[in-house]
Amino acid sequence: MNILDWLSIHHTLVNIPIGSGYAMSWIEAVGTVCGLLCIWFASQEKTINYLFGLINVTLFAIIFYQIQLYGNLLLQLFFFCANLYGWYAWSYGKGETGQPLQIRWLNRSQLLVITVVSLVAIGLMTRFIDPVFQALANLSVNVMNLLGADLPASKISPDAFPFWDSVITVLSIVAQILMARKLVENWWLWVLINIVSICVYAAQGVYALSIEYFILMFISANGAREWMGKARQNPAKSNRGIEEATA
Repeated sequence: MNILDWLSIHHTLVNIPIGSGYAMSWIEAVGTVCGLLCIWFASQEKTINYLFGLINVTLFAIIFYQIQLYGNLLLQLFFFCANLYGWYAWSYGKGETGQPLQIRWLNRSQLLVITVVSLVAIGLMTRFIDPVFQALANLSVNVMNLLGADLPASKISPDAFPFWDSVITVLSIVAQILMARKLVENWWLWVLINIVSICVYAAQGVYALSIEYFILMFISANGAREWMGKARQNPAKSNRGIEEATA
């Protein structure tokens, strides 16, 4: 068996007796385990979480390419870059005092700004999610074809849950950035994202993913508990949050 066989979604590891049956591939299984390890190590404030995060998003990008979900593929590219930045920020980034990043909370003004921006982004994405993702899919196909993939033009179906899909997408981006800056609120966002994801995937009959996000919900809740405890021990309890992103 060569590497391409292993990366195929058709190379089944195990058949899970959920619903009408679910054939989990090796690439999905490894990507899922790496995703769980990423979140667990992040909850323990271990920088190695970003190594598992990079493996997770890379494997899932390959999966989304194979099943022609190009919008999700591009989102994985964002998460890949965000993981690289997070790894750098946790290793070398500094706060406004010039000290290494510490776990802390957003202040009220930052929390208000992020809330307003997130709500506006969710509203806009809900309204324009179909044309936006069609454009992203077209862009992805064009890029792949430039690399010699010879893919047909992509025509995506209307989003089944435009509002909830927008909530997941926007809040995932916000949470990833907050995590990179070691801000406690990222975990509460992940808990919310996981709850919404459980419901959406269950409604779509993708029960394996629902179970995965059910597990992630508890890991995220534990991460919130762990980080809140560490933030209370931080003498600089008030902060400016996402200070200079290039620190």
